[in-house]
Amino acid sequence: MQTYYTWIDSPTGQLLLTASDSGITQLLFAEGRHRPEVDPAWRASEDPLREAVSQLKAFFGGELRDFDLPLSPEGTSFQRRVWAALQEIPYGQTTSYGALATRLGNPAASRAVGLANGSNPISIIIPCHRVIGSNGRLVGYGGGLPNKRWLLEFERFNAMR
Repeated sequence: MQTYYTWIDSPTGQLLLTASDSGITQLLFAEGRHRPEVDPAWRASEDPLREAVSQLKAFFGGELRDFDLPLSPEGTSFQRRVWAALQEIPYGQTTSYGALATRLGNPAASRAVGLANGSNPISIIIPCHRVIGSNGRLVGYGGGLPNKRWLLEFERFNAMR
């Protein structure tokens, strides 16, 4: 299966967007905790990613709150459950790892939820930035805490418009 990629400029820095024939597989911060590397087998092409690029531009322009894209993240069954739950967090709002674990039916799994959240390969579109510590503090973000802060403030501002 072919993987396509493109780089996107955003207010949070450059992003690497990848997709397979089944959907978006990654959206990673170029300057994040784990710097993405382009696999030589991937094909640089914006054509299969056009709709995702368009929606990301609309998101950063304050015109889009909910993405409508086919997603195909690779992960365990538990990770995929967490990532699905992340997509239910409303735009401009936050939740804690513990609350997310409770929503998934296992209140004792907040650390596991945190690990799954940190493994999210499709940042922003799967909004892992909306999860904060139980004390209300910003904790852990693959794209860096300044980007997490920016995304949360950006969404709060636009949610009030």
